[in-house]
Amino acid sequence: MSIPSNIAEGYGRIHRAEYVHHLSIARGSLMEVETQLTLSVRLKVVEREPVVPIWETCQRVGQMLNKLIDSLQP
Repeated sequence: MSIPSNIAEGYGRIHRAEYVHHLSIARGSLMEVETQLTLSVRLKVVEREPVVPIWETCQRVGQMLNKLIDSLQP
């Protein structure tokens, strides 16, 4: 929930730099999710196979965030 919430908050700001800042925060939240997934597998809380599609989705979201950030910077 943190990722889309930060994107929405940044979009609602007046200045482009604030939007980019919140996109960066969203990217950090995405890294937290990836870390939690990795730790869950390593600690054997969950099996690896069901996590792979989620991790792949995280990778795609990260790529989209990076492209959006790049497109908004001068």
